[in-house]
Amino acid sequence: MRLTLAFASFLALAPVCAGFAQAADPGPRPAWLVSQMEDGPLKDRLAACIGQPVRPTLFSISHRGAPLQFPEHTEEGYRAASLMGAGIVECDVTFTRDKELVCRHSQNDLHTTTDILVTDLVGKCTQGFTPAKGDTPASAECRTSDLSLKEFRSLRGKMDGADTSAQSAQAYLHGTAPWRTELYAGTGTLMTHAESIALFRKLGVKFMPELKAPKVAMPFEGYSQADYAQALIDDYKAAGVPPEDVYPQSFSLDDVLYWIGNEPEFGRQAVFLDARRDLDPADPETFSPSMEELKTMGVNYIAPPLFVLLTLEDGRIVPSAYARAAKAADLEIITWTLERSGPLTSGGGWYYQSISEAIDGDGRMLEVVDVLARDVGVRGIFSDWPATTSFYASCMGLE
Repeated sequence: MRLTLAFASFLALAPVCAGFAQAADPGPRPAWLVSQMEDGPLKDRLAACIGQPVRPTLFSISHRGAPLQFPEHTEEGYRAASLMGAGIVECDVTFTRDKELVCRHSQNDLHTTTDILVTDLVGKCTQGFTPAKGDTPASAECRTSDLSLKEFRSLRGKMDGADTSAQSAQAYLHGTAPWRTELYAGTGTLMTHAESIALFRKLGVKFMPELKAPKVAMPFEGYSQADYAQALIDDYKAAGVPPEDVYPQSFSLDDVLYWIGNEPEFGRQAVFLDARRDLDPADPETFSPSMEELKTMGVNYIAPPLFVLLTLEDGRIVPSAYARAAKAADLEIITWTLERSGPLTSGGGWYYQSISEAIDGDGRMLEVVDVLARDVGVRGIFSDWPATTSFYASCMGLE
């Protein structure tokens, strides 16, 4: 625990030691990824950058902080992301019972991302802990909307995960994937949205808040979806953050259009997170609305998952029809999520599904990043470990 707290104290110096004018600290992982690559020009170029200064970059977008090793959406994870050179950091935004905005990936993930099940607040959960029985897995559901802001603040963040074979709440909390770590999980400071804004300004990074879909029926005690979308923007206006530093995002096109129509200065950089289930990346006929229609609506940024932008041609990773259509419509592209799949020895799972036949190990990761950057032309990549994208962007001279 002393080592964990000491490192957390070190991270608290990040605004002094790092900052956008200073070099980032990528650690050993980028060099290890390069060592796993097949010999060739890309490996040679990246290898030549090992040991060279890595600068912070807008190409490197922190996904939930640095959740490969730190509890997600915590101060410690955000500081780690900044230290690794992320130029943009994400706070997923949801709300408490008293309608205060807080940083959580989902309104109903407290049972897997915090210690709530072993606190006195467990009685306020939508569903308390139920142990596994036979073929029925252990379960729980705890929402931010179950708690007041004061109660939310009393929780400690932990690595996201749950042991669904557990017979006790304590055991249920220990479900961290084996390729992540508990090393830095001794502290996990939860944050409000406003607190994240203050921290990110101090760190010198830009803002990418995501308005999460509520799990409660809306309006919630008179709080409408429009109220919720407006409240997110109001926090930046209250803090005096320039609109050009903010990239508000949502999986709901209606949210994006609300910002475009009601807060046009912020709406210009609103990001439509595209996870349409009926969309085939190879068939433009399934793009509804089409890329051109989105552009006409005022959408300038679109963000699908990695696999939607990529396909294989003669064994080579190349841009998909979706990627080509987005560029033809002059849409800026962001994508997600690197470093979220664990080891890539067996195809990479969900995020790499369109190119799984070409993914046979971690050495392919930087090849994928290179195609996304050079051939697809993405503006940025979300990563659970921003050092990887910071290293690549700095080596290639990207913004």
